[in-house]
Amino acid sequence: MKKVLRGLGRLALVLLVLCAAVLALLGLLRWRGLLLFAQEADPEQWEVFGVDVSSYQGVVDWPVLAEQGVDFAFLKATEGSALQDRQFSANWAGAFAAGIRAGAYHFLSYDSSGDAQADHFISVVPRTEGMLPPVVDIEFYGAYLTDPPERAAVRAILDPLLARLEEYYGVKPILYVTYRSYYRYLAGGDYGAYPIWCSSPVVFPLVPGWTFWQYSHTARLPGYYGSQDKIDLNVFRGGAAEFQRFGNPA
Repeated sequence: MKKVLRGLGRLALVLLVLCAAVLALLGLLRWRGLLLFAQEADPEQWEVFGVDVSSYQGVVDWPVLAEQGVDFAFLKATEGSALQDRQFSANWAGAFAAGIRAGAYHFLSYDSSGDAQADHFISVVPRTEGMLPPVVDIEFYGAYLTDPPERAAVRAILDPLLARLEEYYGVKPILYVTYRSYYRYLAGGDYGAYPIWCSSPVVFPLVPGWTFWQYSHTARLPGYYGSQDKIDLNVFRGGAAEFQRFGNPA
């Protein structure tokens, strides 16, 4: 009997270790953005909702999105020092025409200088009355998924980019982050004054002081016709009046 009990104990220990390993793997995949869960957060308590789109959503029917209660939209504009989203100009004009407050985002490259990336963004995104602050999207791509750059190297690119955008648009840019990018590059640094747009599709954002929450990567809405049938959903942390005041240049 003692041998049987010892055997059961060892089996339980093995199963416990396997479960822990599986949970750790799932957590790692989710942290790196390689795994999406079917059941995502649903922030019903917020009243200002938005989407973010790129060329993957193709042609967007902005009045149709407006009819569904979309208050704002972040539109991909640029990436690095040379790439421009081919739908940006149409999306920029269409969103404002439909009464949706728009903002433009830039996908940060670790392979070109902050000044070169600022020049590129400024050449593409016009200063427009009522626009949301520019966004710098801080994620990982390619080989940087497994071998991310050091904090000092990223700051050497990010800091001049932010300074240039703030000078040109008259307002502090928004920083789009995943948990991995936030805690690797921003936490404990000098970025507390910048609004945070946090990607957290499963739980309430676990970064301090966030302003926008990207709570779903798997939504489907009528009104866009591209290679991607899903669209990201977001909320603003505040009421409608506060949203109208947010991000207006001094």
